[in-house]
Amino acid sequence: MKSINCKGNLIDLTVPKVMGILNLTPDSFYDGGKYKTDKDIFSQIEKMLSEGATFIDIGAYSSRPGAKHISEKEELARISAVLEIIIKKFPKILISVDTFRSTIAKQSIEMGACMINDISAGSLDAKMFEIIAQLQVPYCMMHLQGTPQNMQQNVQYENIIKDIIYDFSEKVAKLKSLGVNDLIIDVGFGFSKTLDQNYELLQNLNLFKNLDLPILVGLSRKSMLSKYLDINADNALNATTIVNTVALQQGANIIRVHDVKEAVETIKILDKINNLNQ
Repeated sequence: MKSINCKGNLIDLTVPKVMGILNLTPDSFYDGGKYKTDKDIFSQIEKMLSEGATFIDIGAYSSRPGAKHISEKEELARISAVLEIIIKKFPKILISVDTFRSTIAKQSIEMGACMINDISAGSLDAKMFEIIAQLQVPYCMMHLQGTPQNMQQNVQYENIIKDIIYDFSEKVAKLKSLGVNDLIIDVGFGFSKTLDQNYELLQNLNLFKNLDLPILVGLSRKSMLSKYLDINADNALNATTIVNTVALQQGANIIRVHDVKEAVETIKILDKINNLNQ
């Protein structure tokens, strides 16, 4: 499946697309607390859309290692206030909401979002699959062991590639039995993975194409880059472009980034190379 239906728009993923990140949390690892006013939010969204983002991914719960747990009420308050103003300002925008809570997912879609991006692939909320089936919207499911608070203590695998493919296969079967059509997988770089495991996943990302679903990757400015290169997230744009290039060559269909312009340029150059002789 190489297309998804977002609010009646059939999005072709045979040419990869960019998802721009807008964090509404005060404590996200890179851009936490940057977008506090309507003006800041509008300016960043306008920038990302003008640079070529197809989707804007909004998150109100920081899932970085060791991040503070917040209540459902607080997450909803952050999301709903911003969703309303964004959709009013940009009526055609395709918004993905980053949440693992089914109640937040339901209310976000009802307010005008078009996709749910769940870091737990349903494992942190037993009602999520049922709600997605009711909503009939694209669902991105990410692989995670444990919770954001303890995930880095949950890095044991017999064979990381086979284990994650098996986990996805089970969940895909369950979702399809519920009538969910538009599924996207995300192997979860940086979530319940060691540094070496992250790079092993990147090296073997093409094996996940056997699931016959679009692949989303979230590598932007992550600690697998900054820790390995001994730099901070602010200086990890070049490294992000390198790993995004590898991911695209391995078959990624959506790249989720903080820096849209550079991601779009990466896709364009690779597309040019791949289509030289056609």
